[in-house]
Amino acid sequence: MRTIGVISDTHGLLRDEAMTALRGSDLILHAGDVGDPDILTRLSEIAPVFAVRGNTDHGGWASTLPATEAVELAPGVLAYMVHDIDTLDIDPSGGGIAVVVYGHSHRPASEQRGSTLYFNPGAAGHRRFTLPITLGRLRVSDAGEVSAEIVSLEGDAEADDWPDQEPLT
Repeated sequence: MRTIGVISDTHGLLRDEAMTALRGSDLILHAGDVGDPDILTRLSEIAPVFAVRGNTDHGGWASTLPATEAVELAPGVLAYMVHDIDTLDIDPSGGGIAVVVYGHSHRPASEQRGSTLYFNPGAAGHRRFTLPITLGRLRVSDAGEVSAEIVSLEGDAEADDWPDQEPLT
C-alpha cells in the first residue's frame, strides 16, 4: 500500500497541521497556487514532491513548475495533475490515467468518472469564505486500486481569514 499526500492552494501558508497530516506519505502532490517556493522545500523533507503551477504562482521560481504533470503513483498507476480542471488538456480515460488531481476551486471533491478518479484536496492555506481547510490522501493498493480521503485541517484560527476576499466564480 502506498500513501500519496495531496495538497493545493497553500497560497504561501503551510500549516503545521498540514505537515503533520502529510507525514508518512510516500509522495506528495501539490496541485498549484503554492505561493512560496519554501513550501515545496519543506514538503520535500517528508517525501518527494511533484507540483504544478497555479494561476497565482508567478516569478522565476514558479516558471520552473509545469502547467501539468503525469506522475506514476505506483507501478502502472498514473496521476495527471493540473491546477484548474477547466484547463484539462487530455482525455484521461484514453490515456490510462487512474487519477486526475486538481485544485483551484478551494472545494474538496472526489468523483469517480468511469475508470478515472477526479480528486481535488481542497485548499490547505488561508480560509476562503466558509470553505473548509483541507488536504487529501490517495492510497494505492498492491493491486493498483486507488482510494481517496479528504483530511480536515481546522485548528489554526489566526491564519484562517483570507484578506480582501472576492466572490467565488
